[in-house]
This record gives sequence, C-alpha cells and structure tokens, in this order.
Amino acid sequence: MKIAFLADPLSGFKTYKDSTFAMMREAASRGHRIYAFEQHRMVLEGGVVSAEATEITLTGDADDWYTVVGTETVHLSEFDAVLERKDPPFDMEYIYGTYLLELAERQGARVFNKPSAIRDHNEKLSIAQFTQFTSPTLVSSSATRLRAFHAEHGDVIFKPLDGMGGAGIFRVRDDGLNLGAIIESLTDLGRRTIMAQKYIPAIVKGDKRVLVIGGKPVPFALARIPQGGEVRGNLAAGGVGVAQPISERDREIAETLGPILAGRGLLLVGLDVIGDFLTEVNVTSPTCFQEITDQTGFNVAGMFIDALERAVTGN
Repeated sequence: MKIAFLADPLSGFKTYKDSTFAMMREAASRGHRIYAFEQHRMVLEGGVVSAEATEITLTGDADDWYTVVGTETVHLSEFDAVLERKDPPFDMEYIYGTYLLELAERQGARVFNKPSAIRDHNEKLSIAQFTQFTSPTLVSSSATRLRAFHAEHGDVIFKPLDGMGGAGIFRVRDDGLNLGAIIESLTDLGRRTIMAQKYIPAIVKGDKRVLVIGGKPVPFALARIPQGGEVRGNLAAGGVGVAQPISERDREIAETLGPILAGRGLLLVGLDVIGDFLTEVNVTSPTCFQEITDQTGFNVAGMFIDALERAVTGN
C-alpha cells in the first residue's frame, strides 16, 4: 500500500518513543510505501485536495532515521490510506485541516481517523456520552456553578477543554486555596467553558492509557504515574510510564466504547482511565505504542497496521 502520514515535521520525531514512527516502521517492514506531509502542505485547487508529500525510506538509525526518495504533489485519493497524526493544539487550523481531509474522502481518499469523527469527539467532553464510567463532572463557564461544584465535592480537578499533555490542569483541595484565581484564569473571567471533575485518589497509581484499535482493546495499558507531588500523570508533565495488563474495569470500558467509536470511523482511540473512571477519549494522535511494546513485548504497531490493512481491504 501507499500510506501517507499527515504529521508534524519529521525532524522533530523522537524515534525511541514516537508512536507515528512505530506505525511507519511496522508498515515499512511489510513492504508498504511511506509518505509524509505537514498540514500546511495540503491544498484545495480545482475542487481537488492534494498534498505536497515526501516519500521516505527508513534507515534503521535512531537519529538519521529516514532518507528522502522524492517529493511530489499528489491527490490524497491516490493513497491507499491517509493517517491523521498531527498533534494538537486542536485550533482552527486543525479544524480547517479536517475539512480538507473530509473533502478528500468524498473524492475517494480513505482517512484514519475519520476527520468528521475527530471534530465530533472533543477529547474532554466525549466522556459525557458514557456517564456510567465517569466520576462527577461539571462543564461550565460560570464561576458560581464551578464554586458550588467544589463546595459539594471538596477536592476537585479543573482543566481546559482544549489542553494536552496536562497543560492547564489544577487541583483545588477542600481548603479552597486559590479557587477564585484558578476559575478566573481558566474561564477567562467567564468567557471560556472549562471542566471540573471530582478528584480521583487512584491517580497516585497512574493515569492509565488504554489503547483501542479497530474497536478492540490492546491487552496492556500504560499507567502514567505522577512524580514528586505532581497531580498530573502525563508523560509530558514528568509522569513515569509503567506498562501493565488492563484491569477488568479497563476492559469493560474499552469493550463498551470500542465498537461504538470504531463504528464512527475512529480506528485508533486512547482512553484515559484513572482507577475505575474514564476521564478522556483521545482521538487526535493517541500515543504510548512504544512504551507498551518495549516493556511487554506486545507489538502495538503490529496490531494497528493489521487493523489498517483490514479497514483498507475490507478483509
């Protein structure tokens, strides 16, 4: 197959941990041709969506990890699969990119994850569709409501709806220290909607990333464990990743959500689970492939490319 990756600049890849690189390596090992392009290289002209895409081959070197075969402008429909792997921020430029990818789909392109499904699943708000698995949650821009939620639950996490990597997450305990300042800052004095969730003490054992591929859970999760008094387990915030078999509750959540989300065009989903509670549904560019594989030997990228091949061929 000819597989195109819409990704961030290849020069920024950390190949020892990058999940997109793991996908490329697995696909290349099966003889598939690998292309890459950045979002700003897409163009709509004459009603057709194309991209200035670079074909690469992998060298096996950790640093100088690819060589360029050539670069050409290609209609996205000419690829067997286009993988949307651009990292957030999920801003208007990202959304414009999904519109172009959706137009390309109408012209015959096969895009994973489905661009309209990415737009429809805010990674924080999507948990509201599955309240049987969530802790008490409030979404509001109202300082009065947010204060009342804190008064009711005593120990609360406040976070923006568009953050990633743990950015902008605050914990306010029952003493209410800095509650007003945090609400004012996160909501921009009531102009921005945020999320408040009852604090889940099980975070000390890790914020688990449960990967779901083609509607089925990967049998191992990566528990991202906060360090040094930090409340955030995100690897980007200094958390340490420890792979472990998924729990029965993890499996229940994943097997309930998996077929639903796959049916909406989400081939790859990263569920965040703290203790017994679902906290996020990640659909933009879920990671943790290599950490799980390195620690357990389970080939996550292999499972993903298997699912991609089935999705493309219908077998």
